Amino acid sequence: MKLARPAHDWPKDGKQRQAIQPVICYPPETLPKPDFGRMAALRQSAAKTAQIIVLPRDARCVEVPAGAFFRILCAEGAQVGDLNLWNAKDFSERFYSGKTRALHGMHLSTGDRLWSGFPHMRPMATIFDDTLDWYGFDEFGGSVHDVIGTRCDPYTGRLLSGGDYHYCCHSNLTRALASHSGLDLHAAEKHVHDVLNVFMCTGFTRDTGQYFMKASPVRAGDYLEFFAEIDLLVGLSACPGGDCSAQHSSDEATCHPLHIEIWDPGEALRKQHQIPETNPYPRTHGVGQTK
Repeated sequence: MKLARPAHDWPKDGKQRQAIQPVICYPPETLPKPDFGRMAALRQSAAKTAQIIVLPRDARCVEVPAGAFFRILCAEGAQVGDLNLWNAKDFSERFYSGKTRALHGMHLSTGDRLWSGFPHMRPMATIFDDTLDWYGFDEFGGSVHDVIGTRCDPYTGRLLSGGDYHYCCHSNLTRALASHSGLDLHAAEKHVHDVLNVFMCTGFTRDTGQYFMKASPVRAGDYLEFFAEIDLLVGLSACPGGDCSAQHSSDEATCHPLHIEIWDPGEALRKQHQIPETNPYPRTHGVGQTK
């Protein structure tokens, strides 16, 4: 718990220290840019080839080939979802929310990319369309589609409440990955990772810096659409918090299904997509190098 007041007095130059201007840690100008013209041409030729229903307080996994699109659709009432991405051929390559946050910010929208972890570190997917891009930041500092929260899970629940809840997003994704891949439950759990909180409206309180959630602005018909940069296994949980206006990890919130739609331009056009290479860093970490 934070102290009610600081334990130490302000120094004489405290205001000057606070007034120092911030510097962006990772300027994005030199990042490889997504080719939206090429994506748009592929999207125009794409047809919906699959629609997967993710039931409330549950999760599903589906494979999406490189060069195709997948859309997360709010089909009925307001509902948030927790998204995991894996390389369909190698689960050790998975979405790295922390570095994605450092590169693009705490909330993602059209044009932002979802990056994989080390040593691969390449774009796995690019956000192609977002019907909630109008929301921006509200008066509380809240926005949608965050890469802040880690996913609701039974371990934190046990610490906070002393009870067990098995239908939180971590458990949902674990069951879904085990079912899809044939891995046993414990092996699958090791591959479940921090998420993109799709449609969730979140931020940090200005006084205490605590992570908050509020009712999602998503409505039936809204969607977040991605372009698959590599062959993906997509995992999506329909969060037990519903629209996350009050709580999560319980059976009390009103929840709705989410849909995953696959839009595929066809194998011939998909093959024209150039899959991003894995990161070229040689992984020597300074060994054998002279300073």
